[in-house]
Amino acid sequence: MSVTQESAFEGNIEAHLLEQGWASVAPDGYDRKTGVFGDEVIAFVQASQPTEWKRLVARHGGEATARSRFLKVVTDALDQRGTVSVLRSPVKDSGVSVRLCYFKPASGLNAQQSARYAANRLGVTRQLHHSESRPGDSLDLVLSVNGIPVATAELKNPLTGQGVEHAKTQYRTDRNPHDLIFRARALVHFAVDPHHVAMTTHLAGQETRFLPFDQGSAGAGSSGGAGNPPVKTGYRTAYLWERVWEREAWLDLLGSFIHVEDGRVLFPRFHQWHAVRSILAATYTDGAGVDRLVMHSAGSGKSNTIAWTAHALSRLHGADDQPIFDKVVVITDRKVLDRQLQATVAGLEHTPGTIVRVDQHSSQLKEALEGNAARVIITTLQKFPVVAKLAAEEAATGEQRGVVGRRFAVIVDEAHSSTTGEGVTKLKTVLGGQPASEEDALAAAEAEESDLHDETGGPEEALWASALARGKTKNLSFFAFTATPKPKTLETFGQTVAGPDGEPVKAPFHTYSMRQAIAEGFILDVLANYTTYAVYYKLANAHPRNDPELDSRKGRAALARFASLHPYELNAKAEIIVEHFLQKTRHKIDGRAKAMVVTRSRLHAVRTKQALDEYISRKGYDQGASALRTLVAFSGTVTDPDAPDLQWTEPGMNGFPESQVPKRFASEEFEVLVVAEKYQTGFDEPLLHTMYVDKKLGGVKAVQTLSRLNRTHPGKQDTFVLDFANTAEEIQAAFEPFYEQSLANPTEPNILYTMFYDLGAAGILSGEEMDAAVAALLSDDPSRQGEIYANLGPAVGRFIALEDEAAEEFRATLQRFTRAYAFIAQIMPFTDPDLERLFLYGRMLLSDLPARENDPMPQLSKSVQLTHLRIAATSEGAITLEGSEDPGTALPGEGKGPITDPEMDKLSALIVAMNERYGAELTEADKVWVDQQWTVVKEDPEMRAVAEHNDRSQFEMVLEKRVENMLLDRHGKNEVLFDMFFANPEFRQYLVDYLAGTYDEFRQEAS
Repeated sequence: MSVTQESAFEGNIEAHLLEQGWASVAPDGYDRKTGVFGDEVIAFVQASQPTEWKRLVARHGGEATARSRFLKVVTDALDQRGTVSVLRSPVKDSGVSVRLCYFKPASGLNAQQSARYAANRLGVTRQLHHSESRPGDSLDLVLSVNGIPVATAELKNPLTGQGVEHAKTQYRTDRNPHDLIFRARALVHFAVDPHHVAMTTHLAGQETRFLPFDQGSAGAGSSGGAGNPPVKTGYRTAYLWERVWEREAWLDLLGSFIHVEDGRVLFPRFHQWHAVRSILAATYTDGAGVDRLVMHSAGSGKSNTIAWTAHALSRLHGADDQPIFDKVVVITDRKVLDRQLQATVAGLEHTPGTIVRVDQHSSQLKEALEGNAARVIITTLQKFPVVAKLAAEEAATGEQRGVVGRRFAVIVDEAHSSTTGEGVTKLKTVLGGQPASEEDALAAAEAEESDLHDETGGPEEALWASALARGKTKNLSFFAFTATPKPKTLETFGQTVAGPDGEPVKAPFHTYSMRQAIAEGFILDVLANYTTYAVYYKLANAHPRNDPELDSRKGRAALARFASLHPYELNAKAEIIVEHFLQKTRHKIDGRAKAMVVTRSRLHAVRTKQALDEYISRKGYDQGASALRTLVAFSGTVTDPDAPDLQWTEPGMNGFPESQVPKRFASEEFEVLVVAEKYQTGFDEPLLHTMYVDKKLGGVKAVQTLSRLNRTHPGKQDTFVLDFANTAEEIQAAFEPFYEQSLANPTEPNILYTMFYDLGAAGILSGEEMDAAVAALLSDDPSRQGEIYANLGPAVGRFIALEDEAAEEFRATLQRFTRAYAFIAQIMPFTDPDLERLFLYGRMLLSDLPARENDPMPQLSKSVQLTHLRIAATSEGAITLEGSEDPGTALPGEGKGPITDPEMDKLSALIVAMNERYGAELTEADKVWVDQQWTVVKEDPEMRAVAEHNDRSQFEMVLEKRVENMLLDRHGKNEVLFDMFFANPEFRQYLVDYLAGTYDEFRQEAS
C-alpha cells in the first residue's frame, strides 16, 4: 500500500515546504563536478543583483561565457572558503562583487535589502544522485539555498521496518564521505523518521557521530526526557520542516547560528536554537525591562547559546524598526566564554569594534559604554563599581560624558545569588541612569512625589535614587543562564507560573534539563558510578589534666579538622587514591583519563598533594615512561600552622605559573589535579574521568563540582566518583532539585518590616544619626567621611551598653535584614526609602560594631591524639534521581536564621562525642600502633638519657617535641615490614610463627 511507503513520508515533507515558499529543484540540475545547481545560482544573481549581472555579461562578452566563468568563481570560492563564508560574504568576478545570499535586514527601512532578501531561492530536491564515486547512490532530500546545497536528509518509515537508526547506518556505511556534497558543500545531515531526528555535521564512515535533534519528551523548552511529545495529528517530527526548515527560520539559522572554527562546523542543537528564537520572540513582543532565566544543563553548550543570544539581541529591532537595545553587556568570569563569544560573534558580524572584551581595566569598560561602536561588551560584574566611581568623579569635575544609549540587555553567565548583591546595584546605577522612555520618566516622578510626601532636597533625592537603582529598571533586561538556579536566582529572574498545586511559583523561561541532556547523550551521568567511603577514627586527650571548655560546635569542627589533617589519615587516603587511579582509572579513555581530588581547604590541598607525591615516590610510581605526576590548584599563599616558617603557593608547588595549569593538565604530562575551590566550577576538561571528593558538598556546589566530569569525549564511556566526605543520600538530595526543572516560591516583601520594627525597638538606632550618616555616604564626598563615623559612634556606644544576649540578638537581626533587603529589593514592586536608609546605615554600623569576644581555640594538634583509624567503603553503584517538584524558598524561615548561644563543653566530652560518631565501627585491630610507641620510646637512647638526668616535667617537654617524628618514623618502618611480608618468604614465615603465639592467649581466655 502506498500510504505505508517511505515515498509518502518524503512527499508529505516536500509538499509542506512547497506551500511555505520553497521551490522544487529537479535532481538533474545538480552538477556532480561542481557540487552546485548552476541554473539556480544564476537565476538568483539575475533576480537579486541585475546590475551586477549585466556588468559580468559585458565584461565576459556574453551570457554563456559569463555563466560558466561566474560558476567557476563560485565553486572555487566554495572549495577555498567553505559554504558558510560564501553565503555570508560576497565573491568577486572580474572586479564585480556579487552576493550568493541575502539575510533578513535588522529593520525594514531599506526597501532594496528587503527585496533582495525576498529573492532568495530555497530549493528542495528529492532522490538526488549526488555521488561521483557511486553514481547510483541517491539522497532522499537535499536542501539548497540559491543553488548551493546546505543540508541533506535520509528519511525512514517504521511502517516499512526501518527507523532513524537505519538512516544513521546508511550515512555511515552507504555514503562516501569524500563525495563533494559531503566533503565541501552541505553543512548538516539529518537522519529522520516520524518519531525522531538526529543530525551530524561531518561524515566519517563508521566514526560518524550523530547528535539527537529532538525537542524533548515534554516539548521544546520544558523539563522532560529524550524524544518528542505525542501529537494528535501528523508526525512527531513535523517541527523539523514546519519550524526549523521554515523559510525565514532556516535563513536565520544559516546567517546567525552556524559557526565554522578550524574547519569544524558548529550547528546548534535543537534546545539552543529554540531557546534563542524564543528569547527573541518574547523580547520583540515585550520590549526592554523584562528579565528571563534560562536553565540549561551543565555541558549542554551554554557558552554558544549565550554567544548566539548576544549577537541576536544586539541586532533585534522592534515593530517600529528601532533597536530594542542600544548595547548588550555579557557578565562572565569565565575566560573560555570570553574567547568563545568573540569567536562565534566575529563569525557572524564583520564590523570592527562591534565586540569589545573588557580584559584590562575598568576604564576600558567605561570607554566601551560611552562609545557608539561597541554593540556587545563582555566584562565582569566586579568592574561596574569602579565605573560608577569614575563616572562620579567626572561628574564632580563637570567632564562626565555618560553612557551611550538608554536600553540595555544584560546577559548573566552562571547566574546565582551573587547577582543580587551590590555588584548588580552598581551595574544598574551605571546602565540604568536614564528612564527607558518619557512615560517611564513621568511615572518615576509621580511615584517620587507621592511616596516622599512632597519632601524634597538633596539627601532625600539621593536616597530615592539609591533605592531605585536597587530594584527593577525598565530600561534593563536581564537574561540569566545557569544549570543550577537557586531559589534566589529563580525569584530574581524567573517568571511566575502555576505550580504543581496550582499556587504561583517562579520558574525558568526556558529549560533543557539534566535528565534530558543525559538521556540524549550530550553529557554523562556522573552519579552512575558512585562509591562512598567512611572514615572511622578515635581521639584521645594528650593531656588529661588540662581539659579546657570549648564552644561545642566549633570544638567539634576543630577536632574533625585535626583528624582530617593528621598524617595517618592523609597517607591512608593517598594510598587509596593512587592505587585506585592506577588500577581503575588510568586505562580509561584510551589511556588518557585524568582525575581530580577535591579538598576542603587550601591547607588540605597542600598536604594532600604532599601525601600523594610521597606515596607515589615511595612506591616508585614516579619513575619510567608512565610516571604518575600530580598538580595542585589553590589561591594565594598557605602557611602551615604546624610549620609557620613555611609558606606554599600554587606556582611554587607546581613549578610553573598558575595560568598554565589547565593546559599542562590537559597534556600527557600530568594526570591528577588536587584542588581547593579552584576549578570546581567553569572548568571544562573532557578527559577528566574520576573525582576523589574529600569535602562536604551540598546543593548547587555539589552539582557544579561533580559536573566537571560530565563532558563527553571520544572513547569516554563513563565516569567515577570516590567520595570520602558525603553519603549517597546527601548527594542524591543535592542533585534532585536540578535534575528536571527548578521552581521557587515567591518571597513576601513585607517580611522586611518585621525586622525593621524589631531593630527600631532595640533602642540603638536614631533617625537623625541615620539621616546624617546616609547623606554623607550618598554624597560620595571623601571629605565627609568623618560625618559617617560621628553618626555611627553613638549607636556603637548604645550597643556596647546592652546585655550580651540583647546585643547579639540585635547584631544577628541587622545582619539578616541587610542580607534579605539586598535580595528582596531586586524584586520588590515598590521602593521604600525608609528600608533603603536602614540598609545603607545598617551595613556601615555592622562593620563598626565591636567583634564578639570568643574564647580562643586551643592548638588541638598539641592537645589531642589520634589513636584509631580505618577507612572503608560504605556504598557502591548508581545514585538514581527522580526529580523534585517541590519549589524552593529564597529566604527560608522568612529570613530569620537560627539564634543560638554557644554551648560550652569540656574537651574530653567533645572527644567522647566525636568517638561515638566516628569510631563506632572500630575495634582493637584498627589501633594505630599506640602500644607500639611505648617500645619506640624505651629503645630511644636520647630519651633514656633525658629520663635519667631530669625530672618528669622536663622529660615530658622533650617527649612532646620529639614524639611526632618518632611516630612518623615508625609509620614508615611499618610499611617496610608490610612490603617485606609479601616479598620475603623467610620473613613471612617468621611473622606467622610469631603471631601463632596468639593461640595460647585465645586458649587461656577461653578457659
